[in-house]
Amino acid sequence: MFNKDRWKEILEVLTTNWFRTVLTAFGVFWGILILIILLSAGKGFQNGIMVDFGDIATNTMFMWTQTTTKEYQGLPKGRRYNFKVEDVAAIKDQVPNLRFVSPRNQLGGFGGNNNVVRGIRAGAFNVYGDYPEYIKQDPMTITSGRFLNYNDINEKRKIAIIGEGVKRELYEEGEEVLGSYIKIQGVSFMVLGTYKKNSNNGDGEEGQKEVFVPFTAFSQAFNRGNDVGWMAITAQDGNSITSLKEKVMDVVKANRRIHPEDDRAVGHFDLYEEFGRIQSLFGAITFIGYFVGILVLLSGIIGVSNIMLIVVKERTKEIGIRRALGEGPWSIKGQILMESVFLTIISGMAGISFGALFIYGVNALLDSVGPVDMFLNPSVSLSVVVSALVILMISGLLAGFIPANSAIKVKPIDALRTE
Repeated sequence: MFNKDRWKEILEVLTTNWFRTVLTAFGVFWGILILIILLSAGKGFQNGIMVDFGDIATNTMFMWTQTTTKEYQGLPKGRRYNFKVEDVAAIKDQVPNLRFVSPRNQLGGFGGNNNVVRGIRAGAFNVYGDYPEYIKQDPMTITSGRFLNYNDINEKRKIAIIGEGVKRELYEEGEEVLGSYIKIQGVSFMVLGTYKKNSNNGDGEEGQKEVFVPFTAFSQAFNRGNDVGWMAITAQDGNSITSLKEKVMDVVKANRRIHPEDDRAVGHFDLYEEFGRIQSLFGAITFIGYFVGILVLLSGIIGVSNIMLIVVKERTKEIGIRRALGEGPWSIKGQILMESVFLTIISGMAGISFGALFIYGVNALLDSVGPVDMFLNPSVSLSVVVSALVILMISGLLAGFIPANSAIKVKPIDALRTE
């Protein structure tokens, strides 16, 4: 079946009216090209959004205090309150399936007063009092030294881990950082580590300008007592923080004497829920990309089928002669199907090639102009290319099926009478 003469015949049939063949192939070419562009654009938007999450553990919620809105147990509404260290222990004891419960305190920040000083240099940086596990909730690369450990917590060591951005602003190039001292609001801390966060979003530079110190040393140095500013809470794998957050807030409400139905007293941000919404959104975008691309491709396939019907009509006498000479109907049917599949695959592969060039050009443009908000590295996976090839094979067979059936239904004597 796959012999030289047959392929020569296929090429002759398709090139007899090359202009008609090109126009027919363009429909399939355009359908595949649109499919690849839509899917790569969706992937680019997904990459741009996901980079905002960085490497942070997505099964995490952040919780902070707000003003109470209901009276409870003799306490007035509109009351301000603080989380306490004992709330952290209560959450760990009473809520199962939690991986990390990290209390945090914070000072300063970008746009505030200079709160970190070294010699004659100073800067306004976010300073956090943290526990060692926070690095597992918001991963960062330790570029020198180390991060916090529990000996630092237990001994209330005044040590600090600074970002590369802090290092650039407070130190000369090549100057030794580890073992040096910085002052945070007048309190001296020894620098024992530097870090870098990997981020391509707009907050990337700000993320390098943070200082981490032990939670206990922070509380002692800045007179926080056993107050907790806010918490980062991560659930264990296989358990969503969304399903556990009500239990967490119930524990806090009971400890802080807040009305059980006061939903505004405890502020929170559920990163897992937000991440799930984003995933659903891009699932919908991918579906739309496939749906629109396949519809455009379908119009091209219909064009191929129509052209093959015309080709069969033009070759009615030839088919009659071949049938009269003893060629079987399945041989003729296979010939028509091969012509249809060949035309479909060639035009589809051209669409895939142009799609790849388009994606390469867009990525080269993005590399030259720098990161673009909410759009990064548009691409299509190998599975998409394989899926496209499978679609082309099936489409080619479908496009040739009706013309092939039409060809074998022609009786040899009737075909020979056709002028």
